[in-house]
Amino acid sequence: MIRVQKEDFDIGIEISQLTAKNTEIGGLGIFVGLVRDHAGDEKITSMTLEHYPGMTEKHLKRLEVEARERWPLQDVLIIHRHGKLVPGERIVLVVTASSHRESSLESCQFLIDRLKTKAPFWKLENMESGAKWVEPLEEDCAASDRWLRMDKR
Repeated sequence: MIRVQKEDFDIGIEISQLTAKNTEIGGLGIFVGLVRDHAGDEKITSMTLEHYPGMTEKHLKRLEVEARERWPLQDVLIIHRHGKLVPGERIVLVVTASSHRESSLESCQFLIDRLKTKAPFWKLENMESGAKWVEPLEEDCAASDRWLRMDKR
């Protein structure tokens, strides 16, 4: 399931709903991304996340399909927020469910690595000194690209 929304989400409720009716699930891979309070030495006062409605959801769905092709997953949940957020607020939730932990954990890492650099979201960090658009870090791009070199499972 893919959701792009302004509203916050409750991690416990989301996991309960995901696992409620599926007793084949043996493990979950979970990633929760939060707004940090700093960028380097600068204090972040807020972050504004923008996206293209429709296009963003399609891109996230393609990532989900690719994860399901690589690993035997029971379910996938990606929730990504947009709008103005302050430090400490949740940005993204990625949950992968599988019969075994290895598939759950690897697929979750795959999804967040690819989402971080390839999904059509734009982040504006608002700081005391001004605002700046966030560019993907070199290490984030390397983490994302390593999945392209790996054989499909």
